[in-house]
Amino acid sequence: MVEYGNGISKGPAGQVGGSGGGGGADLDWGAQLIHSASGAVDTIVRLPTEQLVLLVVAVFIGLWVLKRAL
Repeated sequence: MVEYGNGISKGPAGQVGGSGGGGGADLDWGAQLIHSASGAVDTIVRLPTEQLVLLVVAVFIGLWVLKRAL
């Protein structure tokens, strides 16, 4: 099955994941995390300047509140 693109992440008939049903979900969590982080960075990059400044100010205020709470 490797020659058809189904490598170890899908496993032979779902046996690698421990489930005999083989739900078809990929087990490559690292790639999913990188994809999510890439999507977040793309979203931030596309923000207009005003919203980006507001986001930076909100982060600094949140860190200041967190510091005061601890």
